[in-house]
Amino acid sequence: MTITTNKNYFEIKRSGINTTFQDQGRGNLYHIGIPFSGAMDNRNYQISNKLVGNEINSPSIEFAFQGPLLKYFGDNINFAITGDVKFVIRKKNNVIEGSCYQSFTLENGDELDIVSTNKSVYGYLAVSGEFDVDYQWSSCSVNTKANIGANNGKKIEDTQKIYISKINKNLSNKKLNYINTKIENIRVIQGTNFNYFSDEGKNIFFEKEFIVSKLSDRMGMRLEGPKIENVVNTNIKSEGLIKGVIQVPADGNPIIMLSDHGTIGGYPKIGVVISADYDKLVQLTPGSKIKFKKVELADAETLFKLYDLETQNLISQI
Repeated sequence: MTITTNKNYFEIKRSGINTTFQDQGRGNLYHIGIPFSGAMDNRNYQISNKLVGNEINSPSIEFAFQGPLLKYFGDNINFAITGDVKFVIRKKNNVIEGSCYQSFTLENGDELDIVSTNKSVYGYLAVSGEFDVDYQWSSCSVNTKANIGANNGKKIEDTQKIYISKINKNLSNKKLNYINTKIENIRVIQGTNFNYFSDEGKNIFFEKEFIVSKLSDRMGMRLEGPKIENVVNTNIKSEGLIKGVIQVPADGNPIIMLSDHGTIGGYPKIGVVISADYDKLVQLTPGSKIKFKKVELADAETLFKLYDLETQNLISQI
């Protein structure tokens, strides 16, 4: 049973860092310069929705590092938070320490304080209902660089109200025993401009460590480390980019294109992060060390099928 109303809403007391609405993104729009966007960590996004009984592709709130402080008004509603996140629920004079991968009930007047992520970047908040958000090209995903998606394409802001148009009244609590694991060896397939780089540059790419820089966001992850030498041309005619592609500009420091990436670019591409490693890649905080490992395309396809199967198995346990 669902209740349709606009009396249920969150009031944003603190918006947090880069708090946006996301779903699984929008496809088949590269030809007009629109990337997929969508949740950065797709596995954690899907699990958050399943924990509250939503459809897998329902809108959720994605936050980075520090999450929002929200005060809830309305009928009882369940919520779940996924990722590696510290949060508390304030019920009048009672403070409850929250646990990820478990649903909780919010009552009228309760506060949800998503304090921070723990040695990771992104977390997800889903509620047992439908956020009242606008869609563009069949997706609510916000891309702040292009101002598209829900909330006029902007981050959630202080004092804003987020309305919930429907609440699923099945308030049974759910829990999943799941622990996020770290990744240091990022597997990649060879890029289309791989031969632009010297043998030494290729060896450096696969054998040396790189550091995730502070200049990273939903659009791209900049790395610092030993310079990768280009022996052909540090620029090419602009051509299509995809999520996970690794460009190397003239300074020799790789840039990994992430979910809100531009759809064309003119830097040579040395590799592409395989889809099976993407969710864990985006959770690497600034200062993290990573190494690249080469795999063949057929292996990358198999690894993704296995990763997707593991995700579906986790969801089926809820």
